[in-house]
Amino acid sequence: MNQFNNALSKLQDSGHQQLICGGLKGIEKESLRINKAGLIAQTDHPYGLGSALTHPFITTDYSEALIELITPPFADIADTLDYLQNIHLFVYQHLNDEMLLGTSMPCGISGDESIRIAEYGTSNIGRMKHVYRHGLWHRYGRTMQAIAGIHFNYSVPEGLWPVLHSLTNSPLSLEEFTSSSYFGLVRNFQRIGWLILYLFGTSPAICKSFFNSRPELRAQFEEFDGHTLYHPYATSLRMSDIGYKSKNQASLNIDYNSLEGYVNSLCKAVTTPYPEYEKIGVVVNGQYQQLNANILQIENEFYSTIRPKQITESCEKPTRALKLRGVRYIEMRSLDLDLFNPLGIDLDKARFIEALLLTCLLNDSPEISGHDHQINNANQLTVAHAGRKPQLELQKNTQTIRLQEWANDILASMSPVCAVLDQDDGNKPYSMALQKQQALVDNPDLTASARMLASMRELSQPFASFALNKSAEHARYFNNHKLDDTQTLQFSEMAQQSHNKQREIESQPQRPFDEFLNRYFSQTCT
Repeated sequence: MNQFNNALSKLQDSGHQQLICGGLKGIEKESLRINKAGLIAQTDHPYGLGSALTHPFITTDYSEALIELITPPFADIADTLDYLQNIHLFVYQHLNDEMLLGTSMPCGISGDESIRIAEYGTSNIGRMKHVYRHGLWHRYGRTMQAIAGIHFNYSVPEGLWPVLHSLTNSPLSLEEFTSSSYFGLVRNFQRIGWLILYLFGTSPAICKSFFNSRPELRAQFEEFDGHTLYHPYATSLRMSDIGYKSKNQASLNIDYNSLEGYVNSLCKAVTTPYPEYEKIGVVVNGQYQQLNANILQIENEFYSTIRPKQITESCEKPTRALKLRGVRYIEMRSLDLDLFNPLGIDLDKARFIEALLLTCLLNDSPEISGHDHQINNANQLTVAHAGRKPQLELQKNTQTIRLQEWANDILASMSPVCAVLDQDDGNKPYSMALQKQQALVDNPDLTASARMLASMRELSQPFASFALNKSAEHARYFNNHKLDDTQTLQFSEMAQQSHNKQREIESQPQRPFDEFLNRYFSQTCT
């Protein structure tokens, strides 16, 4: 369906091009708490940060040590990063002798048992979150779950939808058109998302200790030194098949061609038993090992580089929220932490991503077949393992194409979008961000992955030492930039309110846990 043929031109012809500006951007950033020796923290989530169950902006992901910082969405990405900076400053007030690891791939881990599964209290919803993570341990191991990254949340400006709807003469209702358009964005990103790994991947090397629980995987890599494995041209091992991939998910065939297809295929995965997981058992000796024995325990277990999202109500399944209210925003999940920046992301990168997502929205987006999906995945893996390899070729439709040539085409297609996003700003921040990434396409040695390996060689440091030293630099940066008293008070009040909210939830009568789960999973997707 070519509903977006020349969409930006149509907007410009009608004088509505500025409607693409000001979409809401939010960041979710995961970071592993480590001690001074560089080992994963064994301490509780700091009490002063609030309740991981109920705090809107400071929580934990898989592990008790894997802190997750969430910003509200802002129209100006500079405001988003300012808020992220302030959260970091508050967090560092409560870390004592610990610090946040600046890399996506973990170090300082000595097997699965060194990774504490996150705790969320005694309520049913808190227990559900813990049991879900317990299930992930049995299915994939804990070490994989200690990998950290950044999720970039983006919602298209609301005022753009009715104008696009009219200009494209869509027969769909406005809500249907909006969801359909978001899925077009998602499909286009799946085709070209490998570019994010090439430009911004910062995980070309990995500690040997990462494979203590899966030693058979070490043979796939070359030795950088006695402690570090790597691929010479790797960009993002986090996004490779040693990261979030699993053989049962590889055959899921999630449908991205429509909202209905996506919801139905995801619901099927959440309700279809998987023999390997049935062997684990659900309740063993009175203890829950996982939420269920299905291919996916819940929708969030499905790993993808980009997700269509809708804000959920309390205890509402994500698929039900999508089905009832359509797509609200997208979550782009393929960003490594930038070790060369204390926040893990900078303004130029964020502006580039916004322009890329808008370009994905405004271009035609044919449906994706199962074969197309295999090609997209293969391209991503190729770039993850060897994205900087000279003359590297990828598969585009039925032909091969050099990575550099395809990247140049993508950046050229973004230029008109960047020009509109710059509006009347004489500094042309979006066009400048595009130019900076063009330099990385022209010279792979300028990419973060290449710079990281070059620095490790120059300093004769294994990955763990390099990561630890950079993380200590970040800690000094945050400790030298104090949060003002007003903002400190606001974050402190939020932390206390979150503790109060958790106590309130836990003080309510709790139905039996198995009954709670049955009620949760009985929500229909249709």
